[in-house]
Amino acid sequence: MFDSGTTCLVVVGAQWGDEGKGKLVDVLAERADLVVRYQGGANAGHTVVIGDSQFILRQIPSGILHPRVTCIIGNGVVLDPETFFTELDALDARGIGTAGRIYVSDRAHLVLPYHKLLDAASEKSQAIGTTGRGIGPAYEAKTGRRGIRVGDLRQLDCTRRLLVERVDFANRMLELLGSAERASLEEHLALLERLAPRLLPISADTGLLVYRAVAARRRVLLEGAQGALLDVDHGTYPYVTSSNTTAGGASVGAGIGPTAIDGVLGVVKAYTTRVGNGPLPTEAPEDEAAQLRELGGEFGAVTGRPRRCGWFDATVVRYAVRVNGLTGLAVTKLDVLDTFAEIPVGTSYQLDGASCDELPAEVDALSRVRPSFEVLDGWRASTAGARRLADLPRAARVYLDRLEALSGAPIRYISVGTRRDQIIEV
Repeated sequence: MFDSGTTCLVVVGAQWGDEGKGKLVDVLAERADLVVRYQGGANAGHTVVIGDSQFILRQIPSGILHPRVTCIIGNGVVLDPETFFTELDALDARGIGTAGRIYVSDRAHLVLPYHKLLDAASEKSQAIGTTGRGIGPAYEAKTGRRGIRVGDLRQLDCTRRLLVERVDFANRMLELLGSAERASLEEHLALLERLAPRLLPISADTGLLVYRAVAARRRVLLEGAQGALLDVDHGTYPYVTSSNTTAGGASVGAGIGPTAIDGVLGVVKAYTTRVGNGPLPTEAPEDEAAQLRELGGEFGAVTGRPRRCGWFDATVVRYAVRVNGLTGLAVTKLDVLDTFAEIPVGTSYQLDGASCDELPAEVDALSRVRPSFEVLDGWRASTAGARRLADLPRAARVYLDRLEALSGAPIRYISVGTRRDQIIEV
């Protein structure tokens, strides 16, 4: 979707995450100058397959696999510095040079070990289904003005004083949550003193870097994590993540104004998945779900947890089109449906006996909806070798046309496999 009229493009998930954003960003990054991760943390797992090699990127933007692309971790991200450097070193070990190509916002908040302790203790009482990587507590600390930012490491004496307060607060919270775990001030001090010399040289006012790139009409790709239905404001609250995953969060998390963005691509699977707790209206019966899970390899890239699987939910995607202002869709994993004789598509809901065409705000109401399905013919043929729309079986094109009509946004890309080259641009 980079063309003469689009130079700043947002890529967002339009379901509950795991839609295949990493592959789309990797494909689009070939035409980009900058790739910017604008929210989330190490709870994201963007998988990119190049030839026989698989890369799972948690903190680093997917564009890092293109040698001429500059990658930025924006101020809206919560950065786990240990995970970040482990990932960076792993890329370097595999021959992916990152020197001079990655910058971290000095306004980005740090995820520290005490956040992970709080996450584990909180999950025992709330059962939201978090990844346990400290993301929620880090965002909570940010909003409560108790965070520590990358730029704070420039003044380690001040940071030490902050840590005394933060670790003490965390330990009091752990006690209230009934956890026997306690955070060590000395370990936290040692961690930051060890990481600061490596992190500070790549820290910058990244919002200024992105602003200058946009002003120079360079191509900028803004990469989100999770999906629209996990947005803290617009998702299936409280079963959501702790940040704004929708396109509105892109300008805030990258440090530029909303008028700089001129395109939003929503990524959806050809069916639907979800990790963790919360409603999934078109969830398939277990025999069908197990088949989708096996064919699609539906296990979390970060956690390894099996994903819940169901059929395409047009009500969810219509909602995502609206709240993100999507200008196009990318449909992934079409090939997973190759062997099905019939494929249900959720078109709308019934709620307490009445028709419901929009997504209810209350999680209780959403848990009570009953989807209305339209059953389409399967194509019973491999789509993995298709590289043009005309290469797809007719029934597959009919299926895609129906998804487009129900969703209300044009399909721009179709993925028919995990590899970089298994993509159709419409």
